[in-house]
Amino acid sequence: MSVWAEASLDSPTARTPSLERSNGSSLPDTPSEMSSYLNAEVYSIKPTDAMALPLQINTRQRALHAPLPDILDPNTAANVRIRHICAIGAGYVGGPTAAIIALHNSNVKVTVIDQDERRIKSWRGRHLPIHEPGLERIVRFARDGTNGSMDTISEQHQDLPMGQAQAGSDRNPSRRPNLFFSTACAETIASSDMILLAVNTPTKMHGVGAGRATDMAAIEGAVRDIALHAKPGTLLVEKSTVPCKTGQLIKDVLEAYRPGVVFQILSNPEFLSEGTAVRDLLQPDRVIIGCESTLSGHRAAAALANLYAAWIPRSNIIPTNIWSAELCKLAANAMLAQRISSINSISAVCERTGADVNEVARSIGMDPRIGTQFLKAGFGFGGSCFRKDIASLTYLAESLALPEVASYWQAVLIMNDFQRDRFARNVISRLNNTLRGKKITILGYAFKKNTGDARESPALDVIRILMQEHPHTIAIFDPLCSESDVKRELAVLDDCRGLVQPNGPIEIVTDSYLACADSNAILVLTDWDMFKNTKPATPDKFEATELPQLDGATPANIFRLPHSVARVTKPPSPPQTPKMTGIGTDLAEDLMSEPECPPSCEECGSFGFGKDSREIGHPLDWHRISRSVKEPRWVFDGRGILDARVMLGLGFRLETLGRQSMW
Repeated sequence: MSVWAEASLDSPTARTPSLERSNGSSLPDTPSEMSSYLNAEVYSIKPTDAMALPLQINTRQRALHAPLPDILDPNTAANVRIRHICAIGAGYVGGPTAAIIALHNSNVKVTVIDQDERRIKSWRGRHLPIHEPGLERIVRFARDGTNGSMDTISEQHQDLPMGQAQAGSDRNPSRRPNLFFSTACAETIASSDMILLAVNTPTKMHGVGAGRATDMAAIEGAVRDIALHAKPGTLLVEKSTVPCKTGQLIKDVLEAYRPGVVFQILSNPEFLSEGTAVRDLLQPDRVIIGCESTLSGHRAAAALANLYAAWIPRSNIIPTNIWSAELCKLAANAMLAQRISSINSISAVCERTGADVNEVARSIGMDPRIGTQFLKAGFGFGGSCFRKDIASLTYLAESLALPEVASYWQAVLIMNDFQRDRFARNVISRLNNTLRGKKITILGYAFKKNTGDARESPALDVIRILMQEHPHTIAIFDPLCSESDVKRELAVLDDCRGLVQPNGPIEIVTDSYLACADSNAILVLTDWDMFKNTKPATPDKFEATELPQLDGATPANIFRLPHSVARVTKPPSPPQTPKMTGIGTDLAEDLMSEPECPPSCEECGSFGFGKDSREIGHPLDWHRISRSVKEPRWVFDGRGILDARVMLGLGFRLETLGRQSMW
């Protein structure tokens, strides 16, 4: 009996149905025959034989199998040793996740691999390929180690666990590097005990399911490499957002290339939000671990739980079956996006009736059953998750012959498109239905603040509509998005050749005041704090409780995080930018020095204000801008971050979604 067929009916997660073709034929033998999704017409779920189930507790019938061990019991994985972890994919998920795991498990070697040499070089150098508050300090600590922790460690201390200080030392605990980045994919996979699948899973652009189905090419390619090079018994952990039943696809690929070799497959979805990824990793509200309902499956899940327990309370680790874990990420993003579309639909009603969407949102958010999160009206959600995951969910529902479910979630995307288009059309309408000879300024290209991710930005759709009116200039300013990333995203527009200056109307500028000068309209499309003209909200007071005892030894105050768990006494509104003050000054001085950048380093002279949070946080002088724009000084607030009274006092005409026009 194969490992995947071992099922204990005593386990709450044991009733995972097996999968076979409805016509009785075997599963596909080669990856080329596999589909990214399971077609409901081809595959069917075998009905459970109720007579084969054990009777309820306290009956005399004996269970068919002994109970499976507790995943949250550290002793369950006593015989599963994890010395080397490999993360496939050096992107927004793989890099930060590997860094945090390495930080809190100093006796485990963590290697991030990727075929993109330039990206790996960035992770090794002074300029990380992604921006997240606090990430650079964590990467340096785990990647570079501290002075005296490499060649200067005496031989008699070589057997000490990484991070353990020498006896009698008054210095900070010495630490050898345990976070590495490499392009040697095959060699790293072969030496790893656990492999995290953190590759990109975008939406398919061509073929069956184009525009909705998830492109599983990267997943299939990574699993194929694992099958060819990994040692038997290696633990595979799904970190990428994937459709439900991807675990079956992975099993099929492994079986096709390494028949008879056993690999344990876990699902451990990430719930990171760009801009707060470090905080989400350090203090997650839950960690989902999905596994097979077998003895080996529970042991594998317990091994992963032990890694997380180094800094996360075990009460926050939730074991599930593998299918539930795969689906919960799609469901979570769909629910969050649904709330955004819901309040955006109300904003359209508010504009017609004279109601204020902020007052409505505040009122309904005070209902504890609803809460205040994700009730901020705007011109639509973007990013690499929400639209992609909802499209994937609708396609999955259709594949399972659930058209009503697909239509329900498709409506969330329809409302999002409606809000974005409505915002852009209103700009054109207020400018007398023509943009010829006019300059439009866009403040913010990233889909949200505190990230330089330009992918799937709703600003791109606004620009597409504005370009149809042939404006003289569209000036784009973002404090963090690089010029190359913005140009790459603009390339998807029709007739993209010649769109960017000097041959086209689009200008990407590094000075916000230069971008606004002589502008006919300013569009605020990202909720950067520097764009706001209001004082920062006073943080809510929290009632502190003691931190639960954790398994790890890494001091919680290494990044000056509070020694308490914040318990909200009233609903927070809205979440503020996390303050990551970084490691202490004395510890920073002990870090191994970074390699100097060459004189020709492109990143050192990169576009924007740079990656210093103090520069990014410097507020705009709207009074100065009011003197440089053209009358009647139109400002279109797509994020609801500008104070109407202040803007009116400066002579602006302000249009905000969900409110009546003010001038």
